Amino acid sequence: MALRAAATRAIFAGAATQGFRRMCSTATANSFMPPPITAMGNGEGTPGREQAPPSTNLFVSGLNKRTQSEKLREAFSQFGRVIDARVVTDRVSGYSKGFGFVRYATVEEAEKGRAGMDGKFLDGWVIFAEYARPRPERTPPQSNMSNSNGYNSYGRE
Repeated sequence: MALRAAATRAIFAGAATQGFRRMCSTATANSFMPPPITAMGNGEGTPGREQAPPSTNLFVSGLNKRTQSEKLREAFSQFGRVIDARVVTDRVSGYSKGFGFVRYATVEEAEKGRAGMDGKFLDGWVIFAEYARPRPERTPPQSNMSNSNGYNSYGRE
């Protein structure tokens, strides 16, 4: 029994040190190397996303769930005249979805606001400000009165 326990300890001790060495080693050929930051995007804003053209409308992400539109307006108004500040909220709970929009009077003021608030704290959370992308064109809704076989939902033509 003692011989068996000693053999088991010796086997696991060798495997454990090998695994530990492999886990802590950085010199192996299979080491993970993250991609360079420049390969993930354009170096500004969200990685992997194209920067939107300058406009008066800013997209603000990373907002606290309890941040309200008035607090967003106050924070961004120190950089210029804010026309509109809106936190997007959930229809049921009324809490913030974590993002919002700020519209300035001029593009120059929007640039100051973007540069001044990007990566700053608001209500204890780090927020990110970038130019808002224009909404994509929406196609008008299709009528659901007829399905693919030519009959409407009541079984009549």
